[in-house]
Amino acid sequence: MNEQQIGLLGATSLVGQCLLNQLLQNNYRITAFSRRLFTQSHPQIIWRQLDTTGDFSDFTENEIIPFWLCVAPIWILPEHFNLLLAYGVRRIVVLSSTSRFTKNASTDIKEQEIAMQLIKSEEVVQAWMTAHKIEWIFLRPTMIYGYGRDKNITEIMNFIHRFGFFPLLGSAQGLRQPIHAEDVAIACYKALSTLSLANRSYNLAGGETLTYRAMVNRVFAALHQPQRTLTIPLWLFQIAVWGIRRLPRYRYWTSAMAERMNQNLNFDCSDLQRDLNFLPRAFELTAKDLPSQE
Repeated sequence: MNEQQIGLLGATSLVGQCLLNQLLQNNYRITAFSRRLFTQSHPQIIWRQLDTTGDFSDFTENEIIPFWLCVAPIWILPEHFNLLLAYGVRRIVVLSSTSRFTKNASTDIKEQEIAMQLIKSEEVVQAWMTAHKIEWIFLRPTMIYGYGRDKNITEIMNFIHRFGFFPLLGSAQGLRQPIHAEDVAIACYKALSTLSLANRSYNLAGGETLTYRAMVNRVFAALHQPQRTLTIPLWLFQIAVWGIRRLPRYRYWTSAMAERMNQNLNFDCSDLQRDLNFLPRAFELTAKDLPSQE
């Protein structure tokens, strides 16, 4: 890319923070958008605050930003179509999720709604980009983890910290491919800068496939705690979920989450690895990935 200015939506998210570091290391200038007001400064970052409707009030008329990354939830991207046009967008990489495939047959209505929201959002964004002759790349990551800020592995860690064990449904042999947020950021950067690729969708997974049970055992090992898992039947899981949802931290837990422990949620990502020369790390948890405990 000749232009060195990049627009970033979702800059304060987990992947967004990793992207900021990635772009800074490669000497890009970033215009970062957030609903929060930022007073911190960096010579390579310009912060722009969005209002509650997604509009912007400090647009500089002469500022052109052809290249964009959106790591905010894809369903909010249509709120920013006017912003993108105002800045002269020509190419954008958008983060979606493999949940569009894995949750569409869930027994939980809310999870089905999330899957449909992802599917519909991809359709709307793709149609708009095509109509305006904007190059697009969709990346759909699997389970994202990292720095104690994710809602997947960190939730398992927090549960183990609090209760000293982790419940599993049956054998919990469903396959998983956790991907570190840093690797998601690297893939986003590579997709944006590989100008020979356009108007493509890729599934994005980590470099290792393992069972849900093995994944949980890795968490125990990272926490330096003995592996204490409790295998329970679905009916008991449903009762347990009903009870634990009374705690604010676990109010989003559902029995459908337990049911997926025995479902294979792995994807073939060889096309992305080939096209982007991208080799994500195996499932590794370092001290930096552990959540802070109050």
